[in-house]
Amino acid sequence: MLRSKLYQPLLLRLFHGINALLIIGAAITGFLVYDSWDGRFGGLSLTKTNRSLIDIHGTFGFFISYIALPLFLIYCWKAGKNRLLQADTLQQLGNVGRPIWWYTLQRIANTFMLIAALFSVISGKFQDENWLPQGELNHVAYYIHLIAWVVVILALSIHLLMSAKVGGLPLLISMFDTIYRPEDSPRFWQEKLNNILHRNK
Repeated sequence: MLRSKLYQPLLLRLFHGINALLIIGAAITGFLVYDSWDGRFGGLSLTKTNRSLIDIHGTFGFFISYIALPLFLIYCWKAGKNRLLQADTLQQLGNVGRPIWWYTLQRIANTFMLIAALFSVISGKFQDENWLPQGELNHVAYYIHLIAWVVVILALSIHLLMSAKVGGLPLLISMFDTIYRPEDSPRFWQEKLNNILHRNK
């Protein structure tokens, strides 16, 4: 593999990929739950009062809350800070139209995506799986979780658009590449994770 090829660390690709699949799965099942039991703000009527959808949506939420998102947040905080908001973000936003301006917007989009995921996870913790089947649609926590769904869809769209703008197709492809460098081998993961966890302590 040529070193000049756009390359993403294997751990980043794995954490990012797992979170992406889970968040997209949660977003789809979240809409289906709403479409099945609510639909007051518009819908597709794809399903009708399907209780299993609530369980499936909750399963996605469980894995995001307790496994995937926490690990990804630790990785981002320790090893991926340069992809998120920087101390000079406001200053760099003054360079309108320049490459650094686009990179700054991408960092904002990345950070917004993480915040949106956290918002959806936290708001989901206040849900009761019996509300919708019992016709209880006016809980404040439920409305907040619906707003969280909209925010996640918006954040995901902006994240994809900004990534495509900054890195184009090569960046998008690099996140799904299965080839990795020898120093990125899984046999070094424990050492890498230890270094990440103890970085900046």
